[in-house]
Amino acid sequence: MDEAEIEAGRLLFAGPCGFVAGAARIEALPPTAAPEIAFAGRSNVGKSSLLNALTGRTALARTSKEPGRTQQINFFDLGGRLTLVDLPGYGFARVSKRQKREWSGLIRDYLRGRPTLRRTLVLVDSRHGLKDSDRSLFDLLDEAAVNYQIVLTKADALLPGAAERAREASAAELARHVAAHPEIAITSAQTGAGIPALRATLAGLATLG
Repeated sequence: MDEAEIEAGRLLFAGPCGFVAGAARIEALPPTAAPEIAFAGRSNVGKSSLLNALTGRTALARTSKEPGRTQQINFFDLGGRLTLVDLPGYGFARVSKRQKREWSGLIRDYLRGRPTLRRTLVLVDSRHGLKDSDRSLFDLLDEAAVNYQIVLTKADALLPGAAERAREASAAELARHVAAHPEIAITSAQTGAGIPALRATLAGLATLG
């Protein structure tokens, strides 16, 4: 990323950003507007924290130590140029099997059928690496021909060198997936590491819309 791209990302995410709508079923999705960036990942991977860090806010998206707090698809308008979409977490959330099935169906239908979806960011806890639930999502996104990118979170908790090893391990798996974007972002919502570069990447997607 050059300085101009970093600055473009900073300006975009420094602008107005607000909640648009929440949808617990596919029929309740808001009308399509700006290009959409979806944030997906296992429960408690740090989706809400990353959204807050990108937008420079403390409470745009609710954060919690209790997995499974995001119980619907939440849409946030970023200056009319991008829509940020916070998906329910998957994996070990302490909810009923029926609720898990409903969330899974909602996520699947959204990812398969949203024409304005520009990219899905698949957040992966850098301390733990990829899990089978992440791989299942990769397969779904490949099948739906939805471009996706891995974002490694919580990198501040790693020892020196561990983040790069986590990136290499993820890259080796992504090489087998047709819809995967090859670039892997390493981020920390706590320290801000990787946030300016990710903003710049997403600002570039806004210009394609």
